[in-house]
Amino acid sequence: MSEQVLENQHAALPKRIDSIEDVYKLVENDFNAVNCMIPKQLTSDINLVEEIGQYITESGGKRLRPLLVLLSAKSLNYSGEDHIILATVIEFLHTATLLHDDVVDKSFLRRGKATANSLWGDSSSILVGDFLYSRAFQMMVELKNMEIMSVLSQATNIIAEGEVAQLSRIGDVNLSEQDYFQVIQAKTAMLFKAASHTGAILSTSDASCIKALENYGMSLGLAYQLVDDWLDYAGDQELMGKNIGDDLAEGKMTLPLIHAVKQGSERVVQLIADAIEKPSHDNIQHILQLVKNSGALEYTKAQAESYAKKAINHLSTLPDSVYKQALTTLARFSISRFA
Repeated sequence: MSEQVLENQHAALPKRIDSIEDVYKLVENDFNAVNCMIPKQLTSDINLVEEIGQYITESGGKRLRPLLVLLSAKSLNYSGEDHIILATVIEFLHTATLLHDDVVDKSFLRRGKATANSLWGDSSSILVGDFLYSRAFQMMVELKNMEIMSVLSQATNIIAEGEVAQLSRIGDVNLSEQDYFQVIQAKTAMLFKAASHTGAILSTSDASCIKALENYGMSLGLAYQLVDDWLDYAGDQELMGKNIGDDLAEGKMTLPLIHAVKQGSERVVQLIADAIEKPSHDNIQHILQLVKNSGALEYTKAQAESYAKKAINHLSTLPDSVYKQALTTLARFSISRFA
């Protein structure tokens, strides 16, 4: 690439990365390349595979995890093309988990649209999820990087364990805060961690920078999930594109409910226990009020803000750049959804 082209590219970059729009603008070309690669990698002789795969990948969403790959790689001066493949791999792994999650949770709405399982049935959704997993691993081989394959294979295994752990504790009012954090570390934060970790591995051999981005991804993922769990009790259903109280209706003990049980009277605990052991939408409004009265929403918000701050602190090891700014802004964005 010529020096003149490089100068023009740098001149086009914003001086400060203060908004989530600035973050996407910063890696716009790479992000577009990922969006182009996704449908190309979804090709199959089986029409249903392409139909469901395209439906779920085109159903909206911010694609934060592939974005995290791009930013992590660029923050360490990566100049190759493999980060596009890696970001697509991460998106396929995430999409596969969504397909499987919606079947397990019997969800009919995601991002304001009908879920794949509600349109094509559980079996088709599960099998197309399996296809996305296998295609992701085919693409991993193209990277020819055993360390990245090791991180991603371990991550997918831990994510699966997290799903099983959550399923096994459905309706368990005695779930501890420690157990809850173990579940969300595995189920959600692990893929955030894998995205930033592998982006770093692709770019450098500097162990301190790799560890910094690994830790950043884990903290960011925890903050993001905590906000999601807060939103399930205090969010705007229209903005979220899902029903308020879905976690409660599915019998899931998340941090707001765990804190409400911890702070509640014997009567409150029994009401929550009854609601969680026999999940439905019938008593949601009453339980939502109990959660609000317990201070659980403030507690969950404080936990999320703490993890977002930890994520930002982990970036101190990285060299200063607009991409480091973008990672900082991404952590702040994760908790801006409280508004």
